Amino acid sequence: MNKTLLLILLIFINHSSTTPSKEEYIERQGEVSFFSYTSVENIQATNNQALSIFDIKTNEVAVRILMRAFVFKKSLMHEHFNESYIESDLYPEATFSGTIVDFDSSITTEQTRIIKGDFTLKNITKPVEIKAKISKIDEDYSIDGNLEILIEDYNINIPALLSPNISKKIEVTFNFKYKPHEK
Repeated sequence: MNKTLLLILLIFINHSSTTPSKEEYIERQGEVSFFSYTSVENIQATNNQALSIFDIKTNEVAVRILMRAFVFKKSLMHEHFNESYIESDLYPEATFSGTIVDFDSSITTEQTRIIKGDFTLKNITKPVEIKAKISKIDEDYSIDGNLEILIEDYNINIPALLSPNISKKIEVTFNFKYKPHEK
């Protein structure tokens, strides 16, 4: 009797680990953009290689952004961003980990929710609250939102000569289209 129960349990565990989880969703090419107004020239870049996991059972979201993957219109901006401001060799990625407040996976229409969590840039972690739109499309989810970060909060040093021309706030927008995660 115990051998039969053990065999059934092992078959169930093996089957559940090879079928796609309907609770975890993944986005491997999420889009994260940022914009900074300057009186001389606006600074804008987009990254289409952000990785994110969304667990609808726990309402948790995690994001990893490779800093060198941001694309600028001008190569000089890319160079300054990575070498001087973000120091991508020392701090190659930014991360976010948080929880969606009052998310309900049974709702099939768009939900606007707050995501509370921690954003880490240059090894400095700050709590943030992000207003986001969450949509369910067939079996997939989409999360879009934006937040503002202050450059002083993350030790982003701007040379004194350029300081009057660069905004102290950076607007970050994101768009993630999640698919069921296959383990």
